[in-house]
Amino acid sequence: MITILMGSIAIGLSLGVLGSGGSILTVPVLAYGLGQTEKQAIASALLIVGLISSVSSFSGIRQRLVHWPLVWLFGLPGMVGTYLGAWFASFTTGIVQMTVFATVMLAAAWRMFKPSKAAPETRSEPSNWLTGFQGLLVGVLTGFVGVGGGFLIVPALVLLSGLAMRTAVATSLVIIVMNSFIGFLKYQQVLTESQTQLNWHIIMVMTAIGIAGSLTGQRLSGRLPQQKIKSAFSIFLILMAGFILYQSLPALFPAFTL
Repeated sequence: MITILMGSIAIGLSLGVLGSGGSILTVPVLAYGLGQTEKQAIASALLIVGLISSVSSFSGIRQRLVHWPLVWLFGLPGMVGTYLGAWFASFTTGIVQMTVFATVMLAAAWRMFKPSKAAPETRSEPSNWLTGFQGLLVGVLTGFVGVGGGFLIVPALVLLSGLAMRTAVATSLVIIVMNSFIGFLKYQQVLTESQTQLNWHIIMVMTAIGIAGSLTGQRLSGRLPQQKIKSAFSIFLILMAGFILYQSLPALFPAFTL
């Protein structure tokens, strides 16, 4: 129960304060803390983060911070990519997914450790095709390893589309909801075919605690030193990625010894 409680609070706070990082915490908590299979953990994480993000996004919608044209331009291709990524994951082993997941964690750590950059005052408008293609790639990643992609979506919206950080975070949460739910629906098909059941009790408990943590994080976000939080979070991600690789690589490469 302690694992569920602490993990859910961390997931919610991450989404509330940073607008990202939820799935990157959820999958390891479910897979290593609660002993679920890789595909169970990824499917559950997509639903948990989707539900938490849907509640968290209400604040940005109410404050009219969400940039709806970019939601559709970035999010709709993202949904297609998520479905494709989840479909491709059905042909791969969980060990491969967790190895890729650890690599994604390292990329997220690097992204968060770097100081945030403001959107340039003068910039060329990105083409709709480029924005849609970025959404598609983020979606494929979401579907394959179960990450919402917020750590990629937020910088893309800030640096390439020129959004303010608060608008980018609010917009990112809506896109995460779209990607997470379509990915979960596809994973349900995969789990049904393998006759694997989800633990709905854990999903509901983690979602409820995560929502409370996310709402608290949103209230605290303006008062906390975000760059210091990101730096600390990135160090945690590096340690977690190292643990996942330590667990996964020997199974992926039997001759590989640590």
